[in-house]
Amino acid sequence: MTSRNRALLATGVWGLTVSAVLVALPLAVRDRLPDPIATHWSGSVPDGSMSFTQNLLFTAAMALAALALMAGIALHGRAFERRLSRAYWWGGLFGWGCLVIGMELSIVFANLDIPVWTQARNVGWHVVAVLTVAAAVGVLAGFLLRGEPDQSAPDGEAPPRLRLRPGQRSVWVSRVSNAWLVAVTVGAALLTVACGVLTLMGLMPGAGWPLLGVAAFVLACGLLTSSATVRITEDGVAVGFGPLGWPVRRIRLSKIERAWSEQRVPSQVGGWGIRGLPGAAAIMLRGGDCLILRYRSGGQLLISVDDAARGAALLNALIDERVSA
Repeated sequence: MTSRNRALLATGVWGLTVSAVLVALPLAVRDRLPDPIATHWSGSVPDGSMSFTQNLLFTAAMALAALALMAGIALHGRAFERRLSRAYWWGGLFGWGCLVIGMELSIVFANLDIPVWTQARNVGWHVVAVLTVAAAVGVLAGFLLRGEPDQSAPDGEAPPRLRLRPGQRSVWVSRVSNAWLVAVTVGAALLTVACGVLTLMGLMPGAGWPLLGVAAFVLACGLLTSSATVRITEDGVAVGFGPLGWPVRRIRLSKIERAWSEQRVPSQVGGWGIRGLPGAAAIMLRGGDCLILRYRSGGQLLISVDDAARGAALLNALIDERVSA
């Protein structure tokens, strides 16, 4: 059975299981629930409700819509070409199902044996528990079902290598940036300054500090993920983040087995930014040319960067030189 067919079968079985739980659970305690039932809280106070039937249909629709989306992704063959893509898919499938079931369990428990929905119990700690369990299930499912590692190099192609003269010292440096992320970062910087000034002047009472915190957080994330510099020397690979090239991630040459370049798009690695699971990480700032490092431990790192083929060739030459030394 192919990966796609196996995924479609799992989607169907898991979808029927989730749907059965979502329908059977409320019906089993129907006579112990008010009608309507509380479905939304503001802090610890219920402030929204639905009829029993509306809640049942809404929850089932959420689950089925997500499962239909997962099935659609599975039908697209490229969703299972890479180990990381498979991990995200399986994690999303089981994590989302557990999240919807947990939400329904919380609503049922909060409304159980109360006369009217306005007296529903607080679900604050339930939300934290549901999110934690769903995330844990998603990560575990993605890790266990991600399949075999990606091939260490394209079929039939030897990793590129440069010829180095004895004693020759070579350095390769390349930089990549994402224009959209740079624009967002600049906007966040301007918003941070404006919010800071207005807050200190007392012109934004109440909302000033929270908005300043959000703008500063977006600015920090943008500085770290809008650009990167990759440097290859005889010591290994150094990846510097942001306009100042800091912080820096260093990978010793002794840890790398080989390197090559490929054309990749963000959807193949889970999206833009710093992505991945242990052993299959990616620094994806734009689609296109990417440098791929294969570790001796079996994992790999993908970095979207210009002139990746030349960088891979130099890195492989340095590895060979180290082995033969």
